[in-house]
Amino acid sequence: MKILSARQIQACDIATVNAGISSLNLMEKAAAKCVEWIESRFKSAQKFLIFCGNGNNGGDGFAIARMLYEKGFDVEVFIDKDHLNFSPDAEANLKKIKQISGIEIKDYDRFSKVNKEKTIIIDAIFGYGLNRKLTGKVKNIVEKLNEISLPKISVDIPTGLYADYLTESGSTAFIADFTLTFQFYKRSFLHPETGKFCGEVTVLDIDLDKDFITNTSTDYFTIDEDLIRSIYKPRNEFSHKGTFGKSILVGGSYGKVGAVLMAAKSAMKTGSGLTFIMAPKCGYEILQSQVPEAMFVNSGENYIDTIEIQEKSVYGIGPGLGKENITKDALFDFLKSYSEPVVLDADALNILAENQKLDLIPKHSVITPHPLEFERLFGKTHNSFERVELARAKALELNLFIILKDHHTAVITPEQKVFYNITGNSGMAKGGSGDVLTGIIISLISQKYDIEKACIFGVWLHGKAGDFAAAEFSKEAMLPTDLIDKIGNVYQYLNI
Repeated sequence: MKILSARQIQACDIATVNAGISSLNLMEKAAAKCVEWIESRFKSAQKFLIFCGNGNNGGDGFAIARMLYEKGFDVEVFIDKDHLNFSPDAEANLKKIKQISGIEIKDYDRFSKVNKEKTIIIDAIFGYGLNRKLTGKVKNIVEKLNEISLPKISVDIPTGLYADYLTESGSTAFIADFTLTFQFYKRSFLHPETGKFCGEVTVLDIDLDKDFITNTSTDYFTIDEDLIRSIYKPRNEFSHKGTFGKSILVGGSYGKVGAVLMAAKSAMKTGSGLTFIMAPKCGYEILQSQVPEAMFVNSGENYIDTIEIQEKSVYGIGPGLGKENITKDALFDFLKSYSEPVVLDADALNILAENQKLDLIPKHSVITPHPLEFERLFGKTHNSFERVELARAKALELNLFIILKDHHTAVITPEQKVFYNITGNSGMAKGGSGDVLTGIIISLISQKYDIEKACIFGVWLHGKAGDFAAAEFSKEAMLPTDLIDKIGNVYQYLNI
């Protein structure tokens, strides 16, 4: 799914109106979609407190208020009566609710804190076009609402957030439990500094102009299920183990054998035809007993001392590798002699960063840093928006795919496109989850998936398996090994 900027969304709205629907009817459609979701999610709700601005986001709120009232809910509407210069469509919907005696319209200042059960708060003050900090009565009412422990819904975007970039330090923003957005994700939903205000995001399709969306270019996307189903290749029944490639996991060191073990298990669960583990002798017994399907290639006693080159293989290097001098030399020697794309993670990245050897990475390779590893590789940034933009620059400069791990992991391509993943959960924030991802990516590349598609499919598969694991074991109790076991469930889900 494309992510359009606020300016592009505005142009899309205009194109939709020009194609034959009035702006007022488009607002009506958006409100109806919100009410449909609200009614299905909050069947037992009794009262809605709806806070509206004077722009089109407020117009959505007025229309939602009317529709909820018509469905039998109690509704109160709050506005800033010091600023009554409403947009034409907001004015039209405000007039409609003024004609309903059962809906009271109050000033923000008349709102007092309430913690009554079965009451829902709806934020429809400012939409995607906001480009300034909240001040005055709006700031005060948002701060007051944030102190209330009732379910909170934002329409389009939480008031106070910008669509495309980070808000200023110290800014006030509405803290939503749910955000009902129209047609597109906003980039601010997908970064930790701003996404924390959005809660659970639901994208509502309001039939914005499809030709405009198709013909409008962007470098930012979300990884949705439609994209994944276009990438996924079911296995051909007339095939053999050689059909699905040869994956070589290079890693493990004394005390860190579990990392490469998990990477190997996830590679096999993802469908690797032949899987090799290149590890030091100290890991032999546990690897052969725990992953009997994988073949063991010995390298060193307690630390890897050589990385053997095998033809027609895909290498994943880093899980549990360690940073011993002998291992550093082995990594450098391998990269100097090997020109095919590799997947580099964990200590492989730390070794390259510490020794400023990024120029050794073969073109079109995949690196999978978490934020701290990214900082070691490329330097500090002030926030995650800057980090993604620096990653775009480095992906272009070094001709690499960068999988930037975060709550919404981003795949950055050498063409500077950014694909944000929207599967996964906080239960995956445990040591070992990254090793599982490394195994998944290597397996997909070895199965002849295009590297870009392997990265996109891989992060989605990883997150979806994590979601299945969290559903069964809870976010707190789930383990990276549980995630591995759920990979098969994801494939079953795709084959339904």
